[in-house]
Amino acid sequence: MKLWKLIGLAAFAGVATSGVVVARNQRRRAAYTPDQIRERLHERLAESSRKD
Repeated sequence: MKLWKLIGLAAFAGVATSGVVVARNQRRRAAYTPDQIRERLHERLAESSRKD
């Protein structure tokens, strides 16, 4: 029974860690202004055009 408790705790820790990572990434994306997003998209487009 102790093994199942350990597995359950490990799974809970993994889910909690995933939630923290997702929240951090969302805050980082939300911090951009529309002009910054547009500029980054233009940069990525120009970069992908050069590779082709």
